[in-house]
Amino acid sequence: MTTSPPVPAAPAPVPAVRRAPLSLIGSTVDKHISRLQRGYLDDRSDAVATLARLRRGVGRSAGATPDLWGLTGTEPLYAAHESGALTEEALRWADEAAHAAVTLWALHQQAHHTARMHRRHGLELGTAVRRLHPGTEIDEPTRKRFVRAGTATTPAVLAGRLRDLVLLLRRDDIPLDYGLLADQLYGWQQPGGPQRIRRSWGRSYQFAHRTADTATPDATDRPDDTDGTTPEDDTP
Repeated sequence: MTTSPPVPAAPAPVPAVRRAPLSLIGSTVDKHISRLQRGYLDDRSDAVATLARLRRGVGRSAGATPDLWGLTGTEPLYAAHESGALTEEALRWADEAAHAAVTLWALHQQAHHTARMHRRHGLELGTAVRRLHPGTEIDEPTRKRFVRAGTATTPAVLAGRLRDLVLLLRRDDIPLDYGLLADQLYGWQQPGGPQRIRRSWGRSYQFAHRTADTATPDATDRPDDTDGTTPEDDTP
């Protein structure tokens, strides 16, 4: 009597990659940019003018451009500081992170009147930069710009080097998750933060594929992908 060979067990499913929820800093930036982005895409004159002003702050420290006071959406962060939820040092880190993320997005969104360059649950920086490469080849000038961003030593220098990458992303219509970026820029300023954020950017760059993002598929254009605002968010 013959017996059938054992049927091999099915491989265990690969768990989905999940991101941690955005912090107060990231969610504040996400909501503020989403509101501005909706106004810009609707060609509202106030939003268009605000983006033009915000672009002047790219690569500068928070507070260095008085014309931007009240335009970066950091009021919830100051309220958190007043309530004791953020220390003075944490508020300074949060202010710098929000300023950099919002101004970089304003640069990224420039001239894009039909597409959202900020996507909630969108691409991390390393994944977005990898998509700049043709096919599977590494574009060395782009890679060097990415490496330079990773070796920045101050928030202002980092924002200036990210500006070069954002211009390339804008050229190729590649969006970015600016709420996530704000959280990472906040973490970057903490003790041990640069090393931790560099590892995250490096991993997302190394494992990214031009045709698919395992963490966030290119379904960001699906009809139910809103910009994160509610009708109340758009009230004047």
